[in-house]
Parts: sequence; structure tokens; C-alpha cells
Amino acid sequence: MINKVGLPYTLAPGILGALVGHFTKNKKLLYTGLGVSLAMGWFFRDPDRYPPFDREIIVSPADGKIVSIKKVKEERYLEREAYQIGIFMNLFDVHVNRSPVTGRVLDTWYEPGRFLPADREEAFEKNEKRYYLLERLDGLPLLVVQVAGLVARRIVPFIQKGDEIIVSERLGLIKFGSRVELFLPAEEARLLVNLGHRVRAGESPLALYPWQKNNE
Repeated sequence: MINKVGLPYTLAPGILGALVGHFTKNKKLLYTGLGVSLAMGWFFRDPDRYPPFDREIIVSPADGKIVSIKKVKEERYLEREAYQIGIFMNLFDVHVNRSPVTGRVLDTWYEPGRFLPADREEAFEKNEKRYYLLERLDGLPLLVVQVAGLVARRIVPFIQKGDEIIVSERLGLIKFGSRVELFLPAEEARLLVNLGHRVRAGESPLALYPWQKNNE
């Protein structure tokens, strides 16, 4: 399945190549257009995902490689010590990002910025970003941040403030090479990944966090 955001990118090269190739009798243009369409279709693919049936599991919000894991003081939104987990998506990864938990969207907002290579640490501080402040059903807060990369020029959100979400539901998409950062309260979290691990959005467990019974 191709995400609807990618349909113009997928269809346009093939149609243009077919028309120009037909009228100019140039088969190379036809094949080039079809090749670009196939490449775009592959990039914007949006496969179904099936999360684990465990409400305490925090699943990955992105496909890609774990490039950073560190403890930080996230005082602005989570207001506590948190794990910051960075996931780098290359051009061959699925770029549709998904919710790590079932709950609701407390807030989401856009922050303009630069377009440094997304695998650099400074990309998180300096690049274009979109934030999603989420709350699990038991009240656990999480922060998901989409960070644009060197090629990316647009982050497309699929949800808005106040929406209810389920684990693995689509949050948004970043066009071409990028990364996603997940902030998770650290005090009771048990991490299930290490640097270098490959993960899949909506399916791969990143951490276990005990259910907050007082908030049921």
C-alpha cells in the first residue's frame, strides 16, 4: 500500500514519462519515468503493522536504526528525567511514523529549522521538527519528535491535538531521509533495545513501562 501523501510523487513521473516517451518515440524517457514512479512508490509504501498485545510495551514510532540512547532532563514537557531514544531512517526505510502507545494527543506543534544530515546529533537541536505530546491511557506522558533531514523538506502530520489514538496508529510522515526521537520517563522504564538495533514502527518493543494503577 502506498500512503496517499506519496501518490502525486508516484504517479506524476510515470504519467509524464509515458506521455513524453509516446510523443517523442523515446523509450528511454518512458522507462525512466516508470523507474522513478516505482522508486517513489517504494519510498512512500505504508504497510500494515501489528503491535504486541501488552499495554505496558512502548513500541517504536519509526522504522530504522537506533543511533542514540541517553538520559536527559526533559523539563520542558515531561518535567522529569527521561530516556531519549533516537531512530535514524534512511531512504530505504518506511517513513510513516506511528504511535508508541494507546491514549490521546495532548498537543502537537511545528518548529521550523535547518536541514542538516539527520544522522548527526546536532540535527535534533537545529533541524525542522514536529512534536507530539502523548498520554498513555494510564496517564504516562511521552514525547515523539519527527526531525527532518538533509533531503526532507516537509513533515506531514496525520493527527491533531485532542485526538484519541491507539498503539501503532499513524502519526505522520517525513518526506525523504530523517529521524525520530522518543522521550520516555526514565524512573521505571526498562529498555529493550541497544545502539545499532533495527526496529519497525508500530511493532518493535522499545521499552516496558509499568501500568500506573492509580490512574486507571
